[in-house]
Amino acid sequence: MDGTLVDTEPLWGVATYELSERLGRRLTPELREATVGGSFANTLAVCARHAGLTLDDADSAHYKEWMYQRMSELIGHDLLPNPGIDGLLADLAEAGVPMYVTTNTERRLADVCINAVGRDYFAGSITGDEVAHPKPAPDMYAEAARRAGARPERCLVFEDSWAGMSAAAAAGCRVFGLAEAVPRGVTRFDPARFVGATARDVEAWFSDGDAA
Repeated sequence: MDGTLVDTEPLWGVATYELSERLGRRLTPELREATVGGSFANTLAVCARHAGLTLDDADSAHYKEWMYQRMSELIGHDLLPNPGIDGLLADLAEAGVPMYVTTNTERRLADVCINAVGRDYFAGSITGDEVAHPKPAPDMYAEAARRAGARPERCLVFEDSWAGMSAAAAAGCRVFGLAEAVPRGVTRFDPARFVGATARDVEAWFSDGDAA
């Protein structure tokens, strides 16, 4: 979702840097990169370790509430789908292709983004607080495949984060990565190809493995 359907990653970056400053030491760009696509627990652990802090459960709950409130403020009311996404989702939905959002973002924020994209396009969604193990574990992709009634290898995943790409590949899905560097078993995909794409294009990408 974040970075693939909507461009919220810069907003997560703002909030993550601010979180690290609240903990006493601003993250380096390299450490910020290690939080992209991960769960809040991972982000907080990276920030706390960088600041030399050990947090208890009450601390974690406090910072989590702060982070989600801050993201709600940043997201506001002007979040738009990335270029090409709206038209492609509409065509896929008209073609009867079941689609699921799988995101480490928890439900309270994920719903804001899903609504901005168009909830009616999707058969369902799975969020980071609804699985035992968030990305990079394969849990939510295995669950999405189960809900779709399809074997994972028959499911096509678009992901932009290392954690997400790794999770989908581990689940056995076909994965197109919207990134310069992708894990083994993931095919690089140029997101500019979403613009003007149709359901037939997606079928061809899946069948041919052509996402370059």
